[in-house]
Amino acid sequence: MGTLLPCHPTLTLLPLLFAAAIAGVRCAPVYRPEYLVDGNQLVDMQYHMGPVVSGAPTNLFLIWYGRWEAPAQAVLRDFLASLSAPAPFPAVSDWWARTPRLYTDQSGANVTATFAIAGEHSDAGYSHGASLKRIDMQSIIRTAVVAYPDPLPLDPYNGVYLVLSSPEVQVEEFCRAMCGFHYFTFASVVGVTVPYAWVGNSGSQCPGRCAYPFAAPEYGASGQGVLRPPNGDPGVDGMVIVLGHELAELATNPLVNAWYAGDTPTAPTEIADLCLGVYGDGGGAGGFVGNVSHAADGTSYNVNGVNGRRFLVQWLWNPVLGACYGPNSSN
Repeated sequence: MGTLLPCHPTLTLLPLLFAAAIAGVRCAPVYRPEYLVDGNQLVDMQYHMGPVVSGAPTNLFLIWYGRWEAPAQAVLRDFLASLSAPAPFPAVSDWWARTPRLYTDQSGANVTATFAIAGEHSDAGYSHGASLKRIDMQSIIRTAVVAYPDPLPLDPYNGVYLVLSSPEVQVEEFCRAMCGFHYFTFASVVGVTVPYAWVGNSGSQCPGRCAYPFAAPEYGASGQGVLRPPNGDPGVDGMVIVLGHELAELATNPLVNAWYAGDTPTAPTEIADLCLGVYGDGGGAGGFVGNVSHAADGTSYNVNGVNGRRFLVQWLWNPVLGACYGPNSSN
């Protein structure tokens, strides 16, 4: 995999300790064909003694930032519900159980097998504006957990917070260097330390960078052409890909001290980074995403979900196989 675009903000005006902390923010980079994994690449995925997300269930708290349409929200809710719900094979739950679930921490706890959407908050009024810095995500979470009269619960034990921004919301480095990121909150901002992720809808800003293969890539050629999104919305179906990427990495490296490859936690390579752009057998360099399924209506997918949904999710680094893997693999 080639060198990733810079993921870290320039923090020349912030205290050095705070800058060092933010430098560890982990993000899903924008799509470029040269990032696709080389199957012969030597990968040294190591455990660094930190916890994994193991709560049973793990409570997901959704913050809808900006102006969201109900059909788009339904797609993302169904994807999250599919993580631990049965569906025809290959299912989203198979994708989760056969790779992220295999990672453990020093206590012997596996990554969680069960998720529950435990709360939602709508921030349609752009409480922190429509042009955000990455550090603003923590303040957005803080706003949600103190909102009157219906605050989100603040769950420091089993909670994961997801900030999902609508197409018109601009975020620092979005489209230029990243499509989403995960990190953990500072107690000084939110009140406790909890893992969180942000994912933006790139549909009107940069679908060729953050919704590939549902839009033509801005860099290089697509190895098999643009695919039709399974839920009819390139921006939202692209969000599913990035959301899956971030959840897998958040679950296996929530405090940036658990599972990653590389010598430093400030620039780790995590389990989804290693398989960026690979969705099926044969995926690799040149923009070829791999062998995926094609429905009668021409849409493309590789996993099934609840309510008859279909999704395209990225393969992940499997610690047993030592390779990128997904449940739609022929092996």
